[in-house]
Amino acid sequence: METFFLAVDIGASSGRHIIGHREDGKLCMKEIHRFDNGMVERNGHLCWNLDILFGHIKEGMKKCRAEGITPKSVGIDTWGCDFVLLDSEKRLLGDFVAYRDSRTTGIPEKVAAVIPDSELYEVTGLQKLPFNTLYQLLALKETNPELLEKARYFLTVPDYFNYLLSGEITNEYTCASTTELVNASRMDWDYDLIKKLGLPERLFKPVTKPGSIIGKLLPSIAEEVGFNCDVVAPCTHDTGSAVAALPVYGDKKDGETLYISSGTWSLLGTELASPEKSEKARLLNYTNEGGYEGRYRFLKNIMGLWMIQSIRKELQEREGRKIPFDELDQEAEKADITSVVDCNSSVFLAPSSMIDAVKDECRKKGCQVPETKGELASVVYRSLAVCYAEAVKQLGEIFNRTYTDLYIIGGGSKSLLLNKWTAEKTGLTVHTGPVEATAAGNLLVQMLTAGVFLSLDDARKCVASSGL
Repeated sequence: METFFLAVDIGASSGRHIIGHREDGKLCMKEIHRFDNGMVERNGHLCWNLDILFGHIKEGMKKCRAEGITPKSVGIDTWGCDFVLLDSEKRLLGDFVAYRDSRTTGIPEKVAAVIPDSELYEVTGLQKLPFNTLYQLLALKETNPELLEKARYFLTVPDYFNYLLSGEITNEYTCASTTELVNASRMDWDYDLIKKLGLPERLFKPVTKPGSIIGKLLPSIAEEVGFNCDVVAPCTHDTGSAVAALPVYGDKKDGETLYISSGTWSLLGTELASPEKSEKARLLNYTNEGGYEGRYRFLKNIMGLWMIQSIRKELQEREGRKIPFDELDQEAEKADITSVVDCNSSVFLAPSSMIDAVKDECRKKGCQVPETKGELASVVYRSLAVCYAEAVKQLGEIFNRTYTDLYIIGGGSKSLLLNKWTAEKTGLTVHTGPVEATAAGNLLVQMLTAGVFLSLDDARKCVASSGL
């Protein structure tokens, strides 16, 4: 009888439940539930709706039972940086504010006045992004200090959902590593840094390694969904899970494998055995985030498919119909426009209109302004390809290495046009898949915990042979 595992993969735009098992040496995956995710405005801030998301988590688990499947374990991964606070009674404090909210405006500069950027990078190895958890917490300290005074527990998004499922409070390492509060070398909270920033040390519990069994489902949850199982922390940061599923195995040297985890964000980087905290890496804004078995995801955040997702949403509202991404690809390839913009510009983080933001940037640069949906998509895809090429060049400079191959994983790997233009701009051979890399990596870690695979290399070899 097959042993099944359930991956709950929640991204900034959508979530999915995928059941997986190993059969005839291949990883078999089946989607059983999918749902939309998005931000709402609440009390003057952009927020996520926790209740709706947790409702979807349980709904997908119920669908497992409806199909006669009882998973051995469930693992949840989500985006990073965002968090919740609980009081001494473990009750939620305040709204669940999203990282795209503007509350951190001016906070990074205030931190730099206390701790120079170079000193902070030496400790955390994390790139400077305005929405890093560190800045969000300090923004909260300025505007709502009473919440921090009441708080007793800090939980990232997947930590909180794991708590709701199991009743156990943990801080999983890969998601914690995106907060800019973890010591990159020690792979644990840097309490000296936390104290220096005036944040309550009591909030941060010792980090849990990916692959840890957190506990069983609470009796009330088990009764509601129709089964009980282990709650396992995979790499709870979605990119951590995605990179765990890279279809690359064997004797690979540090920094040899080049990848893009392509989704709402494009994360372009490589895998290291130790953090790279050189001054060059800092100035180029590369980050060292945690991975499975102490590996490091050395990468750069690029705005990614968020831009085309936002444009598509606006176009659908205008045209009153669902527009397939394939249609945008086809229109983009036919469009006669070569304009590019800086995808990493802050103007694209959370504009009221992505279409207007792209047009305005083209005007500022004095290049052709896109008017049709094909032209808009073309500008975004060409701009992403240019950003990718620049990041590849920078990695080559940091490691004094020439790359020949690029592995594109995640939902963005389905865009044949973006893959084509990426290959042209980077000059690299592009390999694509798995499409559901994050869910695959989530499943692999659960299966490693259960002994289905003996090593990560064994698991990655299975992915490479599974045609995902």
